[in-house]
Amino acid sequence: MDIKNILEKCDHTQLRVDCTSEEIRTLCDQAIEFGCASVCIPPCHVAGAKRYVGDKLPICTVIGFPNGYMTTAAKAFEAADAVKNGADEIDMVINLSMLKDGCWEDVKNDIMAVRKATEGKLLKVIIECCLLTDEEKIKMCHIVAECGAEYIKTSTGFSTGGATREDVKLMRENSPESVKVKAAGGISSLKDAEDFIELGAERLGTSRIVKLALSQDSGEGY
Repeated sequence: MDIKNILEKCDHTQLRVDCTSEEIRTLCDQAIEFGCASVCIPPCHVAGAKRYVGDKLPICTVIGFPNGYMTTAAKAFEAADAVKNGADEIDMVINLSMLKDGCWEDVKNDIMAVRKATEGKLLKVIIECCLLTDEEKIKMCHIVAECGAEYIKTSTGFSTGGATREDVKLMRENSPESVKVKAAGGISSLKDAEDFIELGAERLGTSRIVKLALSQDSGEGY
């Protein structure tokens, strides 16, 4: 698979807690240069990044990140604020406490509140697969579809594990065609990226693939 085909599926990501505005601008420059799907950045950088790139690149940000245990009202406000600041795509974390309590309707309402606040924008729902059973993952595939989100996403990359081939396959098999799969967390090689795409992931959350492209451009190889 050509690296350009992989890069166009990448949300070029920087979510480090101490990332600077200069780093975000560099991230945007790289994403534009290599034709990435978006940049995924902290909410506090959305307005500045949007002013910097204009319409050259979609801006993605995270909501309820990385733990997901904020109140539903807080998530909805955060999401609406992100959209106001220029976010084109929203990656939200589900409430795992509600899920583990078996409060499925509350989990659904939590997602729906963010869906309502982000109407007209892409919504990706992070279910943090490393903390779920297969049965819970399948249940979440159905709930995410019911809520009208465009994507279901494997991981934050901040918990006990990232995307796995098994999880991407499971999520693709149990989600309708209307819901796409995003793999994120631990995607460190072109082989990882190729495998996830072949298994059905249509977005990848990673910064390392662009670094590989930069190495390739500089003649360092990968």
